[in-house]
Amino acid sequence: MKQAYKAGEFELKKMICEIGKRVWIKGFVAANDGNISVKLNDKEVLTTPTGVSKGFMTPDMIIKIDRQGNMLSGNSKYRPTSETQMHLEIYNERPDVGSVLHSHPPYCTSFAVANIPLNKCVLPEAIIVIGAVPIAEYGLPSTNELPDAIKPLIKNSEAVLMQNHGALTVGPDLLTAYHRMETLEHTAKIVHLARQLGNVNVLPQNEVDRLMDLRQNFNIPGKITACQASASPTKQDKTVSSHKKISDDTIQDITHRVLERLKVS
Repeated sequence: MKQAYKAGEFELKKMICEIGKRVWIKGFVAANDGNISVKLNDKEVLTTPTGVSKGFMTPDMIIKIDRQGNMLSGNSKYRPTSETQMHLEIYNERPDVGSVLHSHPPYCTSFAVANIPLNKCVLPEAIIVIGAVPIAEYGLPSTNELPDAIKPLIKNSEAVLMQNHGALTVGPDLLTAYHRMETLEHTAKIVHLARQLGNVNVLPQNEVDRLMDLRQNFNIPGKITACQASASPTKQDKTVSSHKKISDDTIQDITHRVLERLKVS
């Protein structure tokens, strides 16, 4: 398999720090929450350290590990993220993935806590980019319970909600994984606000099909699960239905017959 990145190792470390800062500034994490990893090649992965705020990382803090989780290089003061196994399991399950981002954005984490998947076809951008977003069953952090819960879902998902925990997104590169996290949180916020207003308008299947055609035309990488469309009639169905309506001439003819009968009686 080709390497996921052409950028050098130091540039990738700087990018991890930059994305960590953006995640922290946006409030997707608090304190030392969250973790980020980038696949250097088939054998090596860069990961964020445990116990460090993602908003205050520097390149020397980023750690290089092998695909078994063993530390290869980095500052001796820091250890790899406690969720290393989750990241490695995703790379094993999805060779096309080049980066994994885990954070706790408030709105999508709220859906995870409420056990409500973001699987309805609501926003065009979300339908095209992340599709239906499932919820992984709760797993004890820093144990194999988390990767075990995520493994069956990540096969066909670019984003996963983690029950009573947070969310994760993946991508062929770190920037894509980050943008998908932004899309996920933005979608969750809009759906939440629409629910407060009393209605979430779900797009019908024919509109979803058109969007999926766009996704294919745009050649967007990754694997997604189709979202749930509404049962509302499509434009085509409405057109067919309108053709079945009684014409004005027929109405006039029926009216004329009724009036004639009234005269006779």
